[in-house]
Amino acid sequence: MVDDLLFFTGIECTHCHEMEPLVQKLEKEEGVKLKKLEVWHNAENAKILQSLDKGYCGGIPFFYNKKTGKWICGAVPYERLKSWALGK
Repeated sequence: MVDDLLFFTGIECTHCHEMEPLVQKLEKEEGVKLKKLEVWHNAENAKILQSLDKGYCGGIPFFYNKKTGKWICGAVPYERLKSWALGK
């Protein structure tokens, strides 16, 4: 599942920072790895976000599971993040 789980974030994004501990917990407990892509200061990553978001979310944090095609908009509880990451 290398690079299947994408976490679009921004350096100054408060909600993104709120999700960091949950992402770390998920990676540790479930043995998955999320690829973190900063979009506010990286135009290439911003283009990737736009291509995957398709206007559904329009912001960050944005999580995208390339394997399932499912995404999450904004800060969410741990159980929802875990379910998304595991493809449930």
